[in-house]
Amino acid sequence: MPKTFAISLNGTTDLPAGKIAAVVTSLEMFSAPTRRPDPPGVAGFSLEPIGREDVARYLAVYRLLGERWMWFSRLVKPAEGLRAILSDPAVDFFAVRFDGRDVGLLELDFRVEGEGELAFFGLDESVVGKGAGRWLMNRALERAWARPIGRFWVHTCTLDHQGAVEFYQRSGFSAFKRSVEVDDDPRLHGAMARTAVPHHPVIE
Repeated sequence: MPKTFAISLNGTTDLPAGKIAAVVTSLEMFSAPTRRPDPPGVAGFSLEPIGREDVARYLAVYRLLGERWMWFSRLVKPAEGLRAILSDPAVDFFAVRFDGRDVGLLELDFRVEGEGELAFFGLDESVVGKGAGRWLMNRALERAWARPIGRFWVHTCTLDHQGAVEFYQRSGFSAFKRSVEVDDDPRLHGAMARTAVPHHPVIE
């Protein structure tokens, strides 16, 4: 299969079978926004660092969240590449804990000098609607702007929750770029279950 193909900028482009595509929106901020208060009822949530050698726990949390929203970049990355990211002191990653279990992931990437990336931000469906999203964003912003950065950014896509862009904008981010991302469907190669992301059916 060819590595590239032309995309129509005024119309529909058919993808080859076995491929998936998403429109990516990138957002950024250049200073810490005014802090929004934590919602009521979030005292039971906490952040717990995932051990840098605990790849199994990291991937378990990643799968818990990602098999709903087509997160797969970490699943297809070679083991040595993933270990290199998790062992880098410029990358911080935490499990969100609630009721004695892991229910979310926060990953902050400071490998580019002067910048921070909200690399992964997600919560299990069981805690959505409990104020956990705002609580977690407050923790992310506190930790990011405690670093010597001048820019904090994030990207999301049309495979993610439909309210993601608005949530990031309410949190102080502004959109600056839109992209089209095309990749192999990870469900066809065993990286994700065939039944994952049912709202985006497998086509082969």
